[in-house]
Amino acid sequence: MTNDSDGRAVWTREAAGRIERTDDTVAPVIYPPETDRFDGFHVWDTWPLRNRDGSLAEIGGYRVVCALTTTDDLLPGKRHDVASIHYFTSPDGESWSHGGPLFSGDALGSRQWAGSTMVDDGDVYAFYTAAGERGEDELAYTQRIAGATGGTVRVEDDGLRIDGEWDHEVLLEPDGDLYEREAQSRGMTYTFRDPWFFEDPASGETYLLFEANTPIPEDADPCEDPEAASFNGSVGIARSPTGDPTEWELEPPLLDAVCVNQELERPHLVVRDGTYYLFVSSHQHTFAPGIVGHDALYGFVADDLRGEYRPLNGHGMVATNPANAPFQSYSWTAYDHGDEVLVASFFNYYEYVGANLDGIADLPESEQRRRFGGTLAPTLRIGLEGDRTELLGTLRHGSLPLPSEKLAPIDRGGRPKGTDRGGGSYRS
Repeated sequence: MTNDSDGRAVWTREAAGRIERTDDTVAPVIYPPETDRFDGFHVWDTWPLRNRDGSLAEIGGYRVVCALTTTDDLLPGKRHDVASIHYFTSPDGESWSHGGPLFSGDALGSRQWAGSTMVDDGDVYAFYTAAGERGEDELAYTQRIAGATGGTVRVEDDGLRIDGEWDHEVLLEPDGDLYEREAQSRGMTYTFRDPWFFEDPASGETYLLFEANTPIPEDADPCEDPEAASFNGSVGIARSPTGDPTEWELEPPLLDAVCVNQELERPHLVVRDGTYYLFVSSHQHTFAPGIVGHDALYGFVADDLRGEYRPLNGHGMVATNPANAPFQSYSWTAYDHGDEVLVASFFNYYEYVGANLDGIADLPESEQRRRFGGTLAPTLRIGLEGDRTELLGTLRHGSLPLPSEKLAPIDRGGRPKGTDRGGGSYRS
């Protein structure tokens, strides 16, 4: 891993070329839960409500997740075209109740894509991707990083509610220099999205991480293979000069993947004992020619926020789906849980093996619906030590234990890793 002159780290083709499925990275095959707490909805990209310092928020005994949501009568492949953010509440991190839409219909864009939410002294700050333009006749894929303030959280006899008079504004747009504008895109999927709020414990400064692309001039040839230059993903970062969560200035990316990968989705950080772990999700089809990757959680480690990020496990892959269920889960979110890192994701397509997800559209609509999970996947338990990780086990679908809640011991029963890793829960 090397650093460019402006401080950004680089995910090299050499490192990514070492990606392989191992017992330490492959999750077990999963199936629908016996009881779907999100019945009636398609939910996918999901994130917890966090405190300003990044810890999971617990308010009046409740924890909260936000998720991109539609009703489940919609064909799953159409969900991105109408996505909005809903929130769900739980008194135990296992059973979830629908709170409703996070916003009251006044959000920016024709639909909302993933982001993050933070609560500070009862005030809720929401950061999201405004996709398209409100009122557009045809779906556009313009993406801006938006913020909403004015929300409040309260707990009453019937549960937790988030409401208020939300004020929405565009916080960041690409500058064309550090971050590619849509007009500069070479034809791959354009990205400027997925804002994730982060307060650096070392400096106290406030940042937003986001997914972006690094501009590659038309006459430039940074890769040995010219086709690889279209694969130009990056992890972007902006800093608040005042600490105000609505004021941001673009800074050079934390990580570049030019010639390696085009989409570094849902970037976020876990900081443990002064070490910074940067996580992203990515697809097998967004790797550049000559690199074999998978739908997986990828991670990098550095000694400080702007450090020289090194790929975990020597290549970057932390957790992936098994070869016989390559698209069963996606959009992983990691958080610290003492001796382990817990990773939530959504249950994507199961009982489907193909080169990519394009083949789903060829199935009868009834099969498209049946094979889409549309709920939260089992939470992964990841052991993390230095620059190495190990997949230890799983919790139930949608489990979100607080760090103060003890996890059940791992019991493999003499089985090798990669089979049944103990689908236990946790104990208060």
